[in-house]
Amino acid sequence: MAKKSAGLLLFRERSGHFEVLLVHPGGPFWAKKDEGAWSIPKGEFEDGEDPLTAARREFEEETGFMAAGDVIPLEPLRQPGGKVVYAWAMRRNLDPAGLKSNTFSMEWPPRSGKQQEFPEIDRAAWFPIEIAAGKIVKGQAGFLAELEAKLGSGRAT
Repeated sequence: MAKKSAGLLLFRERSGHFEVLLVHPGGPFWAKKDEGAWSIPKGEFEDGEDPLTAARREFEEETGFMAAGDVIPLEPLRQPGGKVVYAWAMRRNLDPAGLKSNTFSMEWPPRSGKQQEFPEIDRAAWFPIEIAAGKIVKGQAGFLAELEAKLGSGRAT
């Protein structure tokens, strides 16, 4: 069975334009990657767990911010690797400078025998939707298009 993740796509309005909050994965593999490397804050969940509950939990673990508020459901997207990502949009403004991510440990440098700790998310930033489309991993770009369509129709206000 395919793995499943759930996450939140925060959005806000600035000077008449919508922006979304994306996060950049931590660790040495992602350190120098930018275009196509950002994501919504998300994480895996188990069968039987409510996906929205998982999305809120993962958001809090990865960012350190509370995930309270009304949500707008977005259609799940199957990623190129087969994982299915469930997402909800939430109107909320927060300061990415307050990011406090959980960490993971891995051997680094490779074959060194040394374990190092890295933040799961090393930074977060607000992007206009058009710019976010180039920053987000390809498999999640559909969330931006769907959110933009819903915001344009006035259903998300």
